[in-house]
Amino acid sequence: MDSTSLSGGHNKTIIVGQSLFTNDAVVLGILIGILAFVFTTSKSNHSFWKKFYTFVPTLLLCYFIPSLFNSLGIFSGEHSNLYFVASRYLLPTSLVLLTISVDLPSILKLGPKALIMFFTGTVGIIIGGPLAIYIISFFAPGIVGGIGPEAVWRGLTTVAGSWIGGSANQAAMKEVFEVGDHLFSAMIAVDVIIANIWMAFLLYGAGIQLKIDRWLQADTTALVDLKEKIDVYRAQIIRMPDLTDTMKIMSVGFGVTALAHIGSDIIAPWISTFAPELEKFSLTSGFFWLIVLATTIALGLSFTKVRNLEGVGASRYGSLFLYILVATIGMKMDLLAIFDHPGLFLVGFIWMVIHALLLIGVAKWIKAPFFFMAVGSQANVGGAASAPIVASAFYPSLAPVGVLLAVLGYAVGTYGAWLCGIIMQIAAN
Repeated sequence: MDSTSLSGGHNKTIIVGQSLFTNDAVVLGILIGILAFVFTTSKSNHSFWKKFYTFVPTLLLCYFIPSLFNSLGIFSGEHSNLYFVASRYLLPTSLVLLTISVDLPSILKLGPKALIMFFTGTVGIIIGGPLAIYIISFFAPGIVGGIGPEAVWRGLTTVAGSWIGGSANQAAMKEVFEVGDHLFSAMIAVDVIIANIWMAFLLYGAGIQLKIDRWLQADTTALVDLKEKIDVYRAQIIRMPDLTDTMKIMSVGFGVTALAHIGSDIIAPWISTFAPELEKFSLTSGFFWLIVLATTIALGLSFTKVRNLEGVGASRYGSLFLYILVATIGMKMDLLAIFDHPGLFLVGFIWMVIHALLLIGVAKWIKAPFFFMAVGSQANVGGAASAPIVASAFYPSLAPVGVLLAVLGYAVGTYGAWLCGIIMQIAAN
C-alpha cells in the first residue's frame, strides 16, 4: 500500500493503490463475467459487434479488459492470489485436457504433407526468434538487451510459447524463464498484434487459394479423402455428456496435475542438490517439471481410451481453465507497455517473416496445398482458437483439421518453446 503526501504545506496523507474489491472470490466473479461478456458479444449477430470483432481479436479483449480494470483500481492483480492458483492448478489441468485428445493415428492419416507443414511452422518459430535477435543485434542491440527478469530474450520465450502451443504454453514460459510482468505485457501486445496480422494474410490467401495452389503445383485431391476421414472421426467420438462424463474429465485433468506436482516436488529439489549447474536450462525449476510432466503424462494417455473424453467436451473444459488463466494474467499487465518497447514490434515482424518464408519454401518444395500451409502455420501461431477459423475459410467441414493440429501444438509447445528460449539466451549473450 503506497502513501503520498499532498503538496502545499498540508500535513495530510492520502492512500493510493487501494482497490475497490480485494476479495478474490469477488474478483474471480468479475473475471468470469468479463469472459462471458467477450464471448457472448463475439458470437452476436448484431452488426456493431460483427464489425467490432472484425478488427479486435477476442483474445486481446480477454487480456485487455482485466488490465483496464486493474489500472482503474477496481481490483489489484499484484495483491491477488488468483494468478498463482490459475498457473499452478488450472494451467497444467488445461494442458492435460487439451493434450489427451491428441489422436496421433488420425493425424498421421491426414497425410505426411499436413504434418510436414505443421512441423515446418514449428521449426520456423524455434529458429526465427534467435535469428531475429541475431539480426537486430547488428544495428540496434539495445532492442534485444536487458538484464534479469526484464531481459528481452526472456520475454520472447513467452511469444515462442504462444506461437508454438498457445496461451497455456505462453504462461508456462513466463514462469519457467521468470519473465517480469512489465516486459510480459509488451510481449502480449507483440504476440497478439503480429499473429493477427499474419492470420489476416492467410485468410486473404484462402480467397485466392486456386491461384496459390497452381503456383505451388499442389495436388489437392487428397483433401477430399481428408474431409471424409474427419467426418468419420467426429461421428465416432461426439456424444451428449452427462454428470459422470464431467466427473471423469475433472478426475483425469486434476489427477494428472496432482501426479505432476508430486513428480516436480521430487525431481526439481533432487536436481538442485546433485546437479545445480543445470539451473541455466531451467531444470531446477519446479514449475518447469510440473508443466513437462503434465504434458508428458497426458500424451501417454492419448494412446488409451482416455482420449475419447474429447467426445464429451474435455477440450472445452480445458479452454475454460485456459481463459480464466488469461484473465488472471490480464490483471497483472498493462498493454500500453508496448510503447516502452516499440522496437519489439520489429523483432516480432522479422520473426514472423522467417516463419512465413520457411513455410512457403517447404510448401513449394513438396508441392503441398496452401490449405496445409495455412492451417499448419495457424495451428502453431494461432492455436485452437484460430486454426479452425483458417481451416473453415478453405473448407468449412475441415475445421477439425485445424483443431487436431492445434492440439498437437499444445503438446509440443512446451518442449519447442523451451528449446527456442535456450537458443535465444545463447543468441542474446
